[in-house]
Amino acid sequence: MSRVLILGATSPIARAIAGEFARRRRCELWLAGRDAGELALIAADVAVRFGVPCRAAAFDVTDYAGHAPLLAACSADGGLDGVVLAAGLMTDQAEAEGDPARARAMFEVNFTGCASVLLTAAACLERQGQGFLCVLGSVAGDRGRRSNYIYGAAKGGLALFTQGLRARLAASGVAVVTIKPGFVDTRMTFGMGGAAAALAASPEAVARAVVAAVERGVGVVYAPAYWRLVMAVVRALPERLMWRLPL
Repeated sequence: MSRVLILGATSPIARAIAGEFARRRRCELWLAGRDAGELALIAADVAVRFGVPCRAAAFDVTDYAGHAPLLAACSADGGLDGVVLAAGLMTDQAEAEGDPARARAMFEVNFTGCASVLLTAAACLERQGQGFLCVLGSVAGDRGRRSNYIYGAAKGGLALFTQGLRARLAASGVAVVTIKPGFVDTRMTFGMGGAAAALAASPEAVARAVVAAVERGVGVVYAPAYWRLVMAVVRALPERLMWRLPL
């Protein structure tokens, strides 16, 4: 039975990804995150609902010293088939602009901590000579926009990092998949209305895209797929026009 580790496993998207891996691939799961109580409940639910082994582990993406021990524990006795990184933090843009500590926290969680654990996981899978790394990024990282440029900058940095990591691991048998969701129907987007409501996808739809991308070994996937066209248009807009748009 294959084994997949999901980091940041308490988010709605990560829960849906766990269920999709269990349903489609019948794999053993490790769910890692900060809330031990919630993780235990999710793990028990997945195990009962899908009939696969599912264990919980403590994980904080900014606890750098804890990354290597976690990967070692999860890969013991059989190794890992893959790692899904779903950790992330998005705080209010105005609050982050007024409080540099909040801005630093977004960079720490969304980029620095993610880069650290990805390097650790990459080394583990490279030693095995097989496996996958799947990273949840965001369409926010495709273009700097005044409404969320701090969060977007962190996700943009993560996208460039995973692009380089994909090149490094190309000959090693380890695939690196970057998923770029648009608006997802979670508490993070609740009450936004407008375009956010019209374009929002369910966590389950994103989860299906994640597992399909892993199975195909695709490098970059927008979820849902129409975001590739949307962001191609947004990236093509002149900067001075972007200043005048409510984006």
